[in-house]
Amino acid sequence: MKRLLILALLSLPSFTSAGAAPVSLLTEEYPPFSYREGKAMKGASIEQVDRMMTAAGIDYTVEMMPWARAYSLAQTTPMTCVFTTAHNAKRDSKFKWVEPLLVDNNILIAKTGSGISAMDLEEAKKYTIGTQREDYTETVLKEKGFTKLDVTTDFSATLRKLLNGRIDMMPISEIYFDRLKTEQPLQKVAVLSSQLMGIACEKSFPGDLLARMQTALDSLIADGTQKSIFMKYGLRRSD
Repeated sequence: MKRLLILALLSLPSFTSAGAAPVSLLTEEYPPFSYREGKAMKGASIEQVDRMMTAAGIDYTVEMMPWARAYSLAQTTPMTCVFTTAHNAKRDSKFKWVEPLLVDNNILIAKTGSGISAMDLEEAKKYTIGTQREDYTETVLKEKGFTKLDVTTDFSATLRKLLNGRIDMMPISEIYFDRLKTEQPLQKVAVLSSQLMGIACEKSFPGDLLARMQTALDSLIADGTQKSIFMKYGLRRSD
């Protein structure tokens, strides 16, 4: 009877694994890193996250929304992370981190033929620069003394303004720019910053899950999967 009771208890699922809420992974529309294609979400960061979470054996959901909302929820909601997030000094203590999804320069770009140019960042300050609310580039621009800022809700809106001549320049991932310049009349003006990009999780996020996520991402990098994903989306790896 005692042996049967022990076997019955062993056959019950663990409360931690069965009762734990799935990890909520939030991102924005920022092709080719994260974007919608019909009902499906795709992109170089989406694919890395999907592979990483599957390899780690962690239940998860992915949701796309405006960056400011995603960033706010990841600071206040347990079991929530936001990506792809620049890891800088201001953000370091606000989150727990899994990284890198990529390492990249962020550059200022202008529309080709606009006549806009700048020898350095100091000269670039006379222009109107577009960026996204709560995006790390908004912080970088302000820290570097830029005051003529035009802030939108998402990357696509900023890019449309640039192409329509409503702003002079905007910051963008250099990795993405290398692809985008073959599709749109855009030119590089200056380097704004360099940064590590990763997944930022709410401060109470369980350490064991974070470690499993990091181990899975490390494996993607070590076995060349991350590089293959970048190549699939027409990106080069900056390392």
